[in-house]
Amino acid sequence: MKTASFERVLARPKQSERLPPCGAGCATGADIRGWIGVIAQRRKLGLWNAEAFSRAWRMVTEVNPFPATLGRICPHPCEAGCNRAGKDGAVAINALERFLGDWGLRQRLGLQRLEEDPKPESIGVIGAGPAGLSFAYQMARRGYRVTVYERNAKPGGMLQYGIPEYRLPEDILAAEVGRILALGVELKLGTGIGREVSVAELKAQHDILFLGIGALRARMLDIPGEVGGSVWTGTEYLASINRGEPPALGAEVIVVGGGNTAIDAARSARRSGARVTLLYRRTRQEMPAIAAEVEDALAEGVTLTFLAAPVRVDRMGTEVSSIVVQQMLLGEPDASGRRRPVPVVGSEYQLPASALIAAVSQEPDWEGLEELAPGANWIQSAQHGRIDDALWAGGDALGLGIAGLAIANGCRAAEALHAQLRKREQPVSRARAAIAGNAIKSNFYSDLPRAVAPEVSVSDRLAAPGVEVRGTISEAQFLKEVERCFSCGLCFGCEQCFMYCNGGGFSRLEEPMPGTYFALKHDACEGCRKCIELCPCGYLSAEPMG
Repeated sequence: MKTASFERVLARPKQSERLPPCGAGCATGADIRGWIGVIAQRRKLGLWNAEAFSRAWRMVTEVNPFPATLGRICPHPCEAGCNRAGKDGAVAINALERFLGDWGLRQRLGLQRLEEDPKPESIGVIGAGPAGLSFAYQMARRGYRVTVYERNAKPGGMLQYGIPEYRLPEDILAAEVGRILALGVELKLGTGIGREVSVAELKAQHDILFLGIGALRARMLDIPGEVGGSVWTGTEYLASINRGEPPALGAEVIVVGGGNTAIDAARSARRSGARVTLLYRRTRQEMPAIAAEVEDALAEGVTLTFLAAPVRVDRMGTEVSSIVVQQMLLGEPDASGRRRPVPVVGSEYQLPASALIAAVSQEPDWEGLEELAPGANWIQSAQHGRIDDALWAGGDALGLGIAGLAIANGCRAAEALHAQLRKREQPVSRARAAIAGNAIKSNFYSDLPRAVAPEVSVSDRLAAPGVEVRGTISEAQFLKEVERCFSCGLCFGCEQCFMYCNGGGFSRLEEPMPGTYFALKHDACEGCRKCIELCPCGYLSAEPMG
């Protein structure tokens, strides 16, 4: 009788940094694993808490000068693929970024310059939204003279005029914008290009222009009765509140839409004391709004009605009296990949209403700027937002996206433009293979509950409409939460390889750095693969022995 025999394949370890899911999902391109690792590994690196916090903050602000802002409003796609999610919840990256951003503000940390020598070119930026300010920041820190033109009375774009105070306090945004201006960026408010200043005048004053005008012009519903009083777009309504001029809504408000603007408008209207019903033509599953914000809306008393769309606004004289609504059903998927809503014939019904807020879509306002984008709602650009040598663009002018993407657009355009102007090679992102989920040994890590930020009670937030709903986690929570990171695809100094190597194939580095703790000595390796099998973060891969 023959017995089966198994021969173990000898292989030596290879240190292979992999792309973690958080990094792959981050719109700004921040090294999330890297800055979390600096703090989580601070003792191994010989850093005091404040040193680690400062180093991490500078890593974040290399690409994103708004950590306290994005830590409040970003839908955190970085958390969606976190390998910790299946164990005890994704790492609370958004809460960590917010803590770090607030810490930087308290410490009055300033943004760092990259190059001290002044550059001869003059840069003009149209729009002080996240894309324009990000671009201005990156150009100013490289020594360029930058002037930002903003038609509104305050900078920030949609961050200033499209997000309610209860989500993003104005002083937080103002402080982060102030750091950019401290680099020497000139800001001209109340200056609309194509209105107060012509495009020709702007081109005469600057060598390079950057378009960051955003998409502040909202679309209406195109239904009978919508023209007239007590009907607003979502952006109009939110901007009026943020200007301190909230309109009178009456007792029954209907909000139409399923995105973040619709949810913000509904929650803001609820804070006026009105009963609020939000109509969305698809189901809850298809809503693009941040899930936590939808839950907050429900908790605050907003009624969500799905598979419903308005077809007419009824009035008594000039006043809105009701909205005629039609039921919908979901058909085949459309170009967005979501199932197309189809009207149900004969299903109309009335909802009492005193006001209607339409938050269904937005687009750029090209009035006065037609020569920069002839006949187009969205501007077309080449790589990194380049339109031509002297004209670049980013943010919602290229297509609707989240604030983090707009910030990334500004950053990448500045990097590419700087390379063009200084005749250097274009920056190229380092290609890394993504870490496979099954490469992570989650059982190695202790169970640790996810950090939960404090919240103001529903009764208190409705009684004080401007109070910030969610707070910042404590320093103790912050330090516990960074320990939850698996450091997917990069060494975090756990020492498993060093402790269990039979042949002494690993040696400690005298000056370790995040992700770099041990050197390989292949001549001592026995090829047993033990270190590869023990590595919890998937940093070691197998390399056949020759």
